Amino acid sequence: MGHSTGGGEASRYVARHGRSRVAKLVLVGAVPPLMVKTPANPGGTPVEVFDDFRKPLAANRAELDHTVASGPFYGYNRPGVEASQAVIGNWWRQGMTGGAKAHYGGIKAFSETDFTEDLKGIDVPTLGMHGGDDRGVPIADSALLSVKLLGNGTLKVYEKYPHGMCATHADVINADLLAFFEA
Repeated sequence: MGHSTGGGEASRYVARHGRSRVAKLVLVGAVPPLMVKTPANPGGTPVEVFDDFRKPLAANRAELDHTVASGPFYGYNRPGVEASQAVIGNWWRQGMTGGAKAHYGGIKAFSETDFTEDLKGIDVPTLGMHGGDDRGVPIADSALLSVKLLGNGTLKVYEKYPHGMCATHADVINADLLAFFEA
C-alpha cells in the first residue's frame, strides 16, 4: 500500500530510543495500539478484512492501489466529495515504486503488531491527529485507545476528515503541526 506501518514504527522508535533524541512526536491516523481483533483486543478489526487487502494485492496490485485511493482512503467514496485525480495518481505512483512482497508484509505489520507497551513507554509530548471519518483506521480502535496509554498525549480529532487527511486537508493539518511544534 502507499504508507508505512501507520505510526507504529515511530511509536516503537520513540519508546525504545527517543527519550534523549526526540522532543515531540506526532501520530497522524496511526494504527496503534493494535488493529487486528484478538482475544485481548475484542474491538479490533477481524483478520479477514486484512486478508481482503492481501488477496487483491497478490492478484493485481495496480488495481488495488487505484481502488483504495479512489475510495475510502481519501474519503472519495463519500457523497459530495470530489475526487482529485492528481492525488489518486500520486498514491498509485508511490505504490508502484514499492515491492509487492513489502506491501504484503506491510499489511501484516500495520494490522497485527501490538504497540501497547511501546505507547506506555513514550513520555515526550505526543499529538495524535485522527480523522473522525477515517474508514481505514477506525478512531475507536486506535487513537482513542492510544491517547490513554501515552504518558503525555493529546488527541485532536478532525470530525469529517478521512485517513488521507494530510493530502485532502493539508492546509489545516500543516497549520496544526506547526502550532504543535512551536508550542
